[in-house]
Amino acid sequence: MDFPKRWRASVDGDFQLKSVDTDPPRSERERDENERRLEDAVARLDKLQRVLHADGRYAVLLVFQAMDAAGKDGTIRAVMTGINPAGCRVTAFKRPSVEELAHDFLWRVGRALPERGQIGVFNRSHYEEVLVVKVHPEFLSAQKLPDHGRELWEERYASIRSFERHLARNGTIILKFWLHVSAEEQKRRLIERIDDPEAQWKHNAGDVAERQHWSAYMKAYESAISETSRPWAPWYVIPADNKAAMRAAVAETIVDTLRALDLSYPEVPDDERAALAVARATLTNE
Repeated sequence: MDFPKRWRASVDGDFQLKSVDTDPPRSERERDENERRLEDAVARLDKLQRVLHADGRYAVLLVFQAMDAAGKDGTIRAVMTGINPAGCRVTAFKRPSVEELAHDFLWRVGRALPERGQIGVFNRSHYEEVLVVKVHPEFLSAQKLPDHGRELWEERYASIRSFERHLARNGTIILKFWLHVSAEEQKRRLIERIDDPEAQWKHNAGDVAERQHWSAYMKAYESAISETSRPWAPWYVIPADNKAAMRAAVAETIVDTLRALDLSYPEVPDDERAALAVARATLTNE
């Protein structure tokens, strides 16, 4: 699979946070142009999704991770709004349930994987287990693991790599997006949310508390991306301080990926073509 290169993190295990920005290039910050790019990409995605469904050989899994207020929900809504909802499923992963905690950490995401011909969207994902849980190791007690020593994180990275490699071998195209927002921009958005009566319902006291762990989260993201961005399941680090540019970049990456597949509508066999001709003649002569 020839994945797009722009915004793609290193796939050789050497991703460094200092190499990426939270703002797009100055030449790509114009709102109207980014909205035009998004509209164009969504229209192309609609057509590609129809062929993906008819072709039936590939599933597409889109994974979105980000700090709070980076824009995951809005980006998913903006990018997916133009496609047939019958061909797309969005799963938002919250705090694990009792049933989910009784299984291995990949169990709950495995149940939500898209079938061939479908697009699956994960709003948060199995990566929470090497991000939030790594920043807050006290959460591990609820998982009742037989042993969670120093090797746990390396073992989880290895499990994720193997899991995603297995999916890729079996026809799942995996795109992972980290919407990379700055601490300053997140602060501005959280204050804006608090000040807006129609957005206050989104506020969670934990969002502010988690800012105290910003440095730990950045280290966790750097490690997770470095350990799991691979040629078959790349991470895309999308600058998230400019929402319009971010959404356009995500949409264009998905479109460029689907265009690189050898998608096509199935050809109708000769015997079925003859049956179609008979059906047409019957309808015409009614």
